[in-house]
Amino acid sequence: MAEGPNPPHTAGPAGLRGDIDGFFGLFVDNLLQLLVIAVLCPIVTGLSSAFVVSTILPGAAVSILVGNLWYARMARRLADTEGREDVTALPYGINTPSVFAFIFLVMGPVFSASGDPVLAWQVGLVACALSGLIELAGAWCGDWLRRNTPRAALLSALAGIAITFISMGFVFQLFASPLVAVVPMMIIVVTYASGVRLPLGAPAGLAAILAGAAIAWVLDLSGIRAFPDPAPVTAGLYLPLPVVGDIWSGLGATIVPYLSVIVPMGLFNVIGSLQNLDSAEAAGDRFETRPALLANGAGTLLAAGLGSPFPTTIYIGHPGWKAMGAGRRYSTWNGIAVFLLCLTGGISAVLHVIPMEAMLGILLWIGVVMTAQAFGQSPVRHGIAVAIGLIPALAGWALLLIETTLRAAGSNLAVVLDSFGGDLHIRGVIALSQGFLLSSLVIAAITAHSIDRRFRSAAGWAVAGAVLSLVGLIHAWQPTLYGIANLFGVWAAPEFAAAYGLTAVFLMVLALREPDGSGAVD
Repeated sequence: MAEGPNPPHTAGPAGLRGDIDGFFGLFVDNLLQLLVIAVLCPIVTGLSSAFVVSTILPGAAVSILVGNLWYARMARRLADTEGREDVTALPYGINTPSVFAFIFLVMGPVFSASGDPVLAWQVGLVACALSGLIELAGAWCGDWLRRNTPRAALLSALAGIAITFISMGFVFQLFASPLVAVVPMMIIVVTYASGVRLPLGAPAGLAAILAGAAIAWVLDLSGIRAFPDPAPVTAGLYLPLPVVGDIWSGLGATIVPYLSVIVPMGLFNVIGSLQNLDSAEAAGDRFETRPALLANGAGTLLAAGLGSPFPTTIYIGHPGWKAMGAGRRYSTWNGIAVFLLCLTGGISAVLHVIPMEAMLGILLWIGVVMTAQAFGQSPVRHGIAVAIGLIPALAGWALLLIETTLRAAGSNLAVVLDSFGGDLHIRGVIALSQGFLLSSLVIAAITAHSIDRRFRSAAGWAVAGAVLSLVGLIHAWQPTLYGIANLFGVWAAPEFAAAYGLTAVFLMVLALREPDGSGAVD
């Protein structure tokens, strides 16, 4: 659920070398999230690079530092309680899917509609704060959510974002710079896929980035332009400041259109964190559930309160870090390093030394791994549910490509909507793309429960689809001067509501034939 590439698995007790390896792996992962934020926010949301460096990144750094210190403390308490020194702290940082979801599906649309980058950031803060509240609530109701939502439904919705907005969103940029980008990408893919250790135990992510940077510098010194024009270096001291007033201003905007993104992402963080705690327990470290989830939500709220619109979360991969021999120091070191880098404006300096293209291979790997996990971590029989849950996200990405192309041509979809005719059923693309995270959950859950012949549960999800359609959280849209916008209100998408309602009736008829769900396959 939460992102982070799984490090190579090697045996060994917790020790200094393991903590060093774990630090480099986790630090590179966090560094990449920060660099993505620094690059994408000015492009998609209109925020200046200086604003990102001076306001957003310091807030993110504090949340990362506090969270890493907390999980290191939990590891120390567990080690003292059980009388052993091989406890590995839970990995923690900015949630990658939320970064892309909030930039492309919340902040970007607000900026496109209003032309106001500050408003886009303020709405992003509200989205982050709401996600944090959902995570806090998950400390008490997360287990119930996990029991009643098929894993295939949750993971397929997340995989849809992974394979489109994360992987495919950058794969074209990778192959536009083959030497600088593809070589590091292949180092990442080969090393992580094989599990082989590099000479001197160098972390694969760090080695790939350094290789790409070295190639870029050689090309640049040879007269072949390999570096884009990054933003000016903004070194200095940037202290995080409370932004409660900006959160209040964001609440004054229309937040309802973005609940179809915020709510699923919050649920992903909750259930993903529960799964990561299970994963840690399976590896030998049993952490208390409620304190871990409360810290997760508190970290996200802290980020929002200090200016970062990006939630934090427990990463997957604890067994991998443990197999590397990492203990609790790697978490503390990571938090301190990220904190210092962000408060001194170091992120802008990094982009002058390492081209972004050299780091995109890790994003491709993350997206592919998340997609593979949707199939691998769901029951085999639910593979069809995972596959069908990918379709709404594909529609969302297709709509993004269409609208981007039209804007580049000086037009928008609302103007040319009737010109598509029957060559492309554009209205179907639009309807399926609206609230695609929620519709992915609905159709994948219906499919998974149907596979298990739990028709009453499937009918409940169909009713949920009808309600979501009625209020416009899925499938409802309207053309505007800025392109396609969500349509919210009573009776927003009645045809889809009727379709889901009739599906629920059909499923209940089937349930009457098998009231005990005896056809379910274990």
